Amino acid sequence: MTRADDDSTIRDFSRRAFVLAAGLTGASLWTPAWTAAGQTKRAATPQSKKPEEEDVTPPEDLMREHGVLKRVLLVYGEAMRRIDAKQDLPPDPVRESARIVRTFIEDYHEKLEEDYLFPRFEKARRLTDLTTVLRAQHQAGRRVTERITQLATLQSIKNPEAAGQLKELMRQFVRMYEPHEAREDTVLFPAFRGIVSKQEFGALGEEFEKKEHAMFGEDGFEKMVDRVASLEKALGIYDLAQFTPKG
Repeated sequence: MTRADDDSTIRDFSRRAFVLAAGLTGASLWTPAWTAAGQTKRAATPQSKKPEEEDVTPPEDLMREHGVLKRVLLVYGEAMRRIDAKQDLPPDPVRESARIVRTFIEDYHEKLEEDYLFPRFEKARRLTDLTTVLRAQHQAGRRVTERITQLATLQSIKNPEAAGQLKELMRQFVRMYEPHEAREDTVLFPAFRGIVSKQEFGALGEEFEKKEHAMFGEDGFEKMVDRVASLEKALGIYDLAQFTPKG
C-alpha cells in the first residue's frame, strides 16, 4: 500500500467515525427529549374515570323490585310443594320471605306506588279502575303476609292442619301477586311516562333512590337480592339450570 492509499484510508475511517459519533450524540440528545415529552404528555392526561351509573327511571326501579317479589313467590312455591309432598320444610326461609315482603315490598315498594303513582293516574283520570283494584290487593296482601308470618314456625309446620293453612295462605298470595305485578309491568308502569312531565319523571327517579337509601342503606336493592338468593340456596332452588326441561 502506498502512502497516498494509507492517507486515504485514514481519512475515510475518520469520516465514518465522525458520522457515527455524531449519530450517537444526536440520538443521546433526542431520546431523552422524546421521553420527557412523552412523560409530560402522560402526566397531563387525567386518570380515566369510572363510568357513572345511569339513572334508573321510576318504572325500571319498580320493575326490578318486582323481580325480588317474583323470587319470593318461587320460595313460597317450593314451600307449598314440600308441604304437599310431606317433605322437610325449615320455617326460616318462609318466615324470612314474609319479612322481605313486609319491609321491601309492602312498606317500601307498594308505598311508592300508593304515594307517587296511583294519585297521579287518578288526577289524570287514567287507569283509575286498575289503581282501585291494585290498592285493594295491597291491603289484602298485607293481611295474608301477617298470617304467613304467624304460621311460619316449626310447630305449625309439624301440625298438619296448621301446615295446610300456611300452604293455603301462600297459594293465595302467589295467585294474587302473579297477575298483580304482571298488570303493573305491562299496563301501569309503561303508561306512567305519559302522565308526568320529563322533569317530574326524572325527579321521581331521584326521590325513589333517596327513599331506598334511607330505608335500606346503600345498595339496598342488591342487599335484598342477596337475601332472597340465600333463601333459595337454603331450599335447594338457587341453581337456575335445574328448571330447564329435560329432553
